[in-house]
Amino acid sequence: MKKTLAITNQKGGVGKTTTAVNLAACLAVAGERCLLIDTDPQGNATSGVGAEKRQEGGTDAALINPGKPDTWIEKTRIDNLALVPATDKLASAESLLRHEVNRYAQLQRARNHVQERFDFILIDCPPSSGLLPLSALIAADEVIVPVQCEYYAMEGLAQMLDTLSTAQGQHGAQVEVAGFLFTMYDPEMPLAQEVVAEVLNHFQSKTYNVRIPRDPVLSEAPSHGQPIIEYDPRSRGANAYIQLAREIIHANSQ
Repeated sequence: MKKTLAITNQKGGVGKTTTAVNLAACLAVAGERCLLIDTDPQGNATSGVGAEKRQEGGTDAALINPGKPDTWIEKTRIDNLALVPATDKLASAESLLRHEVNRYAQLQRARNHVQERFDFILIDCPPSSGLLPLSALIAADEVIVPVQCEYYAMEGLAQMLDTLSTAQGQHGAQVEVAGFLFTMYDPEMPLAQEVVAEVLNHFQSKTYNVRIPRDPVLSEAPSHGQPIIEYDPRSRGANAYIQLAREIIHANSQ
């Protein structure tokens, strides 16, 4: 089954891009045809797979010309992984699409033109509730919500669920929660255990089994333009994202 997954949370610094990059790479290494779409103007997912953010011709082009995917998809050096890179023009997405009748559906239209080429499409979202993350939710089948195991985690989660409700109620999005993913997890920290217990109390059936550890190597890999499975495939972080990819592949085969 083809699946489009948005990775999002209103709170910044929770591991959205880390998850998008490393999950995409692990799915690709597992033999799944994967497309990573970077909708964050910062372009960290783009650089995280060794590509360069450009001025235009990436995700901005997908929004403006959704029917011409060959103009906005590029290959990466990782087999089975393609990319729609972030561009400087994404920062002006609101004005770029001001004349579109339904501008929130442009990314969905782009997705529709390429979904048969890929087993998984992953969308990395900026930490906001504006046009770009809402467009991602409308384009997605499901959403992965990284939950940082630190203070204010539940506050960010509540904001994320509000945005999801807006996408469903006001824009007719069919997206559902695929799962909540614990990130930066350190079992020695009491607060981490509290966050896990609180989320499991409310969403146990929607929580991934794997927990992404607080691993310094995960922070080092992006500076080398490499996913963790390339940079240090024996690290705890790499093992965790390999396990996450297996969970998602298994769930998708049910």
